[in-house]
Amino acid sequence: MSTVTELGHTGAWELPEELVALRDTVRRFMKAEVQPLESTLPHDTAGLPRDLLVDLQAKARKIGLWSLQTPEEHGGAGLSLLGQVVVAEEAAKCRMGAFFPALGAFGGNPPIVMYGATKEQFARFAQPILDGTATKAYTAISEPGGGSDPARAIQLKAVRDGDAYVLNGSKMWTSHADGADWGVVYARTGDGRGGISCFIVEKDTPGLSIRRIEVMASFAPYELHFDDVRIPVENLIGEEGKGFAQASSTLVNGRILYAAGPIGIAQEALDLACAWAKDRDVFGGKLADKQGIQWMLVDCEVELRAARLLTYQAAWNADLGKDVRVDASVAKMYGTEAAYRILDRCIQIHGALGLAEELPLERWFRDLRVKRLGEGATEVQRVVIARDLLR
Repeated sequence: MSTVTELGHTGAWELPEELVALRDTVRRFMKAEVQPLESTLPHDTAGLPRDLLVDLQAKARKIGLWSLQTPEEHGGAGLSLLGQVVVAEEAAKCRMGAFFPALGAFGGNPPIVMYGATKEQFARFAQPILDGTATKAYTAISEPGGGSDPARAIQLKAVRDGDAYVLNGSKMWTSHADGADWGVVYARTGDGRGGISCFIVEKDTPGLSIRRIEVMASFAPYELHFDDVRIPVENLIGEEGKGFAQASSTLVNGRILYAAGPIGIAQEALDLACAWAKDRDVFGGKLADKQGIQWMLVDCEVELRAARLLTYQAAWNADLGKDVRVDASVAKMYGTEAAYRILDRCIQIHGALGLAEELPLERWFRDLRVKRLGEGATEVQRVVIARDLLR
């Protein structure tokens, strides 16, 4: 987008007018459609029933909030990464926001790797997602032996056998695997980084089993087990052995986008804490009059500003075509860690009420604990940053 370059000329982090308008549109949609609907659902609900989701998505599509991440040449809005970050921050401001931004209203984006698929693959698998007639697909990279170093950790075997590949092994911590019609799976077809390939795997394929993994969050990931699963050769995405490069490009930008959601949740939590502190009567005055509380709120505000700026900067640099591997790690590490600290303070300010299901704080606290591990744990991001500092 041309406006990305214009940002650099201002010398300040002011969003271009079109992204301010987009942000405000999303903010209004969240308050008018998403939050009221979510308030009618149980506290730990994970996802909307199909009929409610279809209705909500129709309202989003009517005002242009659909397929925002998908490139224009594939029929999407082609929103810049900075624009995606702005939307992700606002869309997270609901109780389910950590894992279901805007309750899934803005869906319609297939896995990024599909943009390098053949026309036939895209039409068969990705297009129904863009059309809204199919659910989102999953991406399976992590394995039981570890997920922080995919080049070495991937041990799921894919062996060519005539007109098919036979897959044996397991994947762990895969999101949305239960309700998806298909997913992209990274498997080993050779040695080293050049021995990883990417396949489309359809649900109900013989030999594929899916098991829910119960975790502390309200949203559960899944384990996928492959027992002589035969995948047609035509379901190979790109060239054999090119999967690591495909995964790497997906992970870098994904980390930037991943940081935006926790920032939105932290902002919402801080707004709740400020309102509570100004309203709560304690020891003959308002909670907000106490310096200890004021300083907790100040620490939240400072960290929130820093996290937002780091994430915006990383997205801006990505849109300018720069190498953002380190920027992405900085944004992901600081954004998720700061959001978790902010939420902890906001719960403390609310006292016992902060632990009650009457507010979304305790759910967010559990969900953000997971976010510190997803898309590469904090320690993995530190390794990336340290290597850049010391090389």
